[in-house]
Amino acid sequence: MCGICGIINTDASVRVPAEVIKRMTDTLIHRGPDEEGFFIDGPAAFGHRRLSIIDLSSGQQPIYNDDLTKVIVFNGEIYNFQQIRERLVHKGHIFRTHSDTEVILHLYEEEGPACVDHLRGMFAFAIYDRTARTLFAARDRIGKKPFYYLADGRRFIFGSEIKAILAHGDIPREIDLQALADYFTYLYVPSPKSIFKSIRKLPPAHTLTLKEGKVTVEQYWDIRFEPVEELSEDQWIDKISASLTESVDIRLISEVPLGAFLSGGIDSSIVVGTMARLQKRPVVTSSIGFKEEAFNELDYARLTAAHFKTEHHEQVVSMECAPILDKLAWHYDEPFADSSALPTY
Repeated sequence: MCGICGIINTDASVRVPAEVIKRMTDTLIHRGPDEEGFFIDGPAAFGHRRLSIIDLSSGQQPIYNDDLTKVIVFNGEIYNFQQIRERLVHKGHIFRTHSDTEVILHLYEEEGPACVDHLRGMFAFAIYDRTARTLFAARDRIGKKPFYYLADGRRFIFGSEIKAILAHGDIPREIDLQALADYFTYLYVPSPKSIFKSIRKLPPAHTLTLKEGKVTVEQYWDIRFEPVEELSEDQWIDKISASLTESVDIRLISEVPLGAFLSGGIDSSIVVGTMARLQKRPVVTSSIGFKEEAFNELDYARLTAAHFKTEHHEQVVSMECAPILDKLAWHYDEPFADSSALPTY
């Protein structure tokens, strides 16, 4: 998990103060405790907080293209970046790092906005073209990585969290009453709304282009339920097993240790079993339990951990966790009523 933020002023003569983008970036330290980086160029500025997972030595952000005309900040992980990188090298692209971030930037140079069609992973990124003075941003298909923004004609401000935008210091905080109604209906605020009328979410599977002060949001993907495949049960088992194995395998690419959250249910148990089959070392598993037996699933998690011989860790949540509610409210930035937030934290 990393944190990104940025400011693009419509008037090219209005410079972004360094202390403002620094203040915004500082609010995201918890998302990226390892490093910080900045890009400041007149009316445009990016900030980045890094959690190092891939290319620990040279993957610092922001990252520039060869002639320094384009710059990117990125939060997420691209699972097929090595294959894309190989194709781009054959086309003459020269890479200075081994990071997936630089692959996105070169892919954008090659494909433009269609670059998102080739990306497998979880991502939210922003690319600024210093020559054309345009911004291109995108969010992954399911919306794993967040992207909030404010666009009022004078400036475009974005961040991985609402608090980064509010840290700008000149942000209207009027509550969006329709978003509040949505919250009482769905127990969260669905995109593109946020709890603040002035701040929006970029929806999953959408791109955003900022040009001459105008924001254009477009959908690039949607789930499809056709064509219907007529397969036997054994064929479906083979197909699902192959897809699951490949999906888990590409998510194990990392230069730091990985673990699994094991609830004891069917889905997490299958993921842990697949990891155990693909890894030579024991899988690190973590499980959350409750003192109330009606809600406690630790016995199921222990059975799975024992079966796959994992390095297993447990925590038990009690009513004493109530004091962290204030901290959770700070992290979520807007109303969120899923009670699983407590044990997950």
